[in-house]
Amino acid sequence: QVQLVESGGGLVQAGGSLRLSCAASGTILSINDMGWYRQAPGKQRELVAAITSGGSTNYADSVKGRFTISRDNAKNTVYLQMNSLKPEDTAVYYCKVREGDYDWVYWGQGTQVTVSS
Repeated sequence: QVQLVESGGGLVQAGGSLRLSCAASGTILSINDMGWYRQAPGKQRELVAAITSGGSTNYADSVKGRFTISRDNAKNTVYLQMNSLKPEDTAVYYCKVREGDYDWVYWGQGTQVTVSS
């Protein structure tokens, strides 16, 4: 089993920045893809950014140029640096990790990001 602990959410004014972290712990064979998703009230959960074990990244069009995903393999941690935040970025942000030979999927508990105008 893998546990994910997220941190870094909060309240910020439009134009501000936040950095989210998600640390994986437990019985880990290997961490494969890591990613961040978000879900705003009344909307479906959507991909924000993802990063492969080799470091290739993928971003939603709405955050390209503003958000940066990175990972520290030694710490089994994924980060999301969010700059130039907009009110429409307000959501609960979840990290997602694929682990092991069978690509087991694990989700974090979510962290609230609120951007005021």
